[in-house]
Parts: sequence; C-alpha cells; structure tokens
Amino acid sequence: MPDTNNENISDEDIYQSLKNRYKKNILNFSLTPDLSIDINPEIITDLVKYLKDSRDFQFTTFIDICGVDYPNRSKRFDVVYHFLSMKKNKRIRIKASIEENDSIESIVSVFPAADWYEREAYDLYGINFSNHPDLRRMLTDYNFQGFPLRKDFPLTGYTQVRYDDSQKRIVQEPVELGQEFRDFDFQSPWLGDTQETDNGIVNEDE
Repeated sequence: MPDTNNENISDEDIYQSLKNRYKKNILNFSLTPDLSIDINPEIITDLVKYLKDSRDFQFTTFIDICGVDYPNRSKRFDVVYHFLSMKKNKRIRIKASIEENDSIESIVSVFPAADWYEREAYDLYGINFSNHPDLRRMLTDYNFQGFPLRKDFPLTGYTQVRYDDSQKRIVQEPVELGQEFRDFDFQSPWLGDTQETDNGIVNEDE
C-alpha cells in the first residue's frame, strides 16, 4: 500500500490506492497532464465520496462536470468530473462512459454544487443523472426540442424565436434561413490567392 499520509503524495500513489480499493472498476488511467482515471459508472458516488472524505486525498474542492459526445460509439457519452485537493496540491479527472439511454448516479449528495452542472449536462447533452433532486433544463428556452451540444444536432436548430407585431407577443416557429450559408474563400478580387509569409503577403499569381 503506498504511503498516502504525507503531503507529497504522487499521482501514481493515488491511482494505485484507488486500484487496490475498486479493482476491476478502475478501467484505465493517464498521468499526463494531470491524473485521469476511467471508471465503471456504477461506482461514481462511492468513489467521489471516498476522494472527498479520505484523509489520504482530501479532494474537497469540486471544479466541474462536463459531457463529451461520441455519436459512433456504443457508449455514446463520457461524463467527466474534475476535483482539486488543496491540501495535497493535486488535481484529478474522473471519466465514466454511458450509453445514450443510460443514466449515471448524481453526486449532489456528496457535492451540492454539482446540482447546476448536472442540470447543464442534461440540458445540453441529454445525459440523465439518477436521484438528482431537480433535473430540469436550465439554459435552453421553454419547450426547446433536442440537445444542442450533441454532434448530430443541426447548427440552425429546429425552431426560432421572434417578436410578432400582429400578435404582440413572442412566438416560436420553424427555422427559416433568411439567406443561404456563405462560403468564405478569402480570395482577393484584386490580388488573387494570397498567402502570408514572414516578409508580408505573396501573390501566388505572379
């Protein structure tokens, strides 16, 4: 068992301690640039509580939660957690992969500040957090359809919001593009194709 009682605990010691405790539920790890550990999502709440309460680690500062979308993977989403131990001067990243229709346990019972971060991940990615006290949208508009940070969500969205003078109120309607998307090729009509060099602009037509 690594010595984790000193102030100079290493990332390798943290990983080995977690590996000894959770065994096969620790799937992978990386030490660059900070300690990053892949886990089975089933242990997330217990692991986070252990990282926070253990005198060996004292990861008492919750930084954030974010989602990553991999549409072509069977486990579509990575749920990524970041924590800081000010006592040990260490950071750790925890990653858990889940399928699109699966859920992962909320950590609000351990870190109440995770409330809005989990709601944000739900709102923008559709990631479900089981046992969350109030899992509602918080950034998108009322009656918003879809999840805007998924990679298969169209850039234009599905609806647009505007003020209707005749109805004297805000209305929602299907998106109507006022003009086609433009393709900017940055070609000068006077100089032709140009490229920058250390000495200025070179005209490729000369």
